[in-house]
Amino acid sequence: MENADELLAMLPSPNDPDAALGTVVALRRLADRLETTAIDAALDQGWTWQQIAESLGITRQAAHKKHRRSKSGTRATP
Repeated sequence: MENADELLAMLPSPNDPDAALGTVVALRRLADRLETTAIDAALDQGWTWQQIAESLGITRQAAHKKHRRSKSGTRATP
């Protein structure tokens, strides 16, 4: 895996706001997908909301509110 400096060098320059901000949006969406998938895996493996929250650096309540599943098994919408 490449280090952070190498990855940053591959991103658009902040001097090109259109490209840079578009990349920010894409990275946030990717991070959200990774977070959701990882939380699903953690819950399937028996992790508690407290363990998930600690890993994310947020409170248990915040993690649960953002990622709880409805009774149908789908994510609750904020």
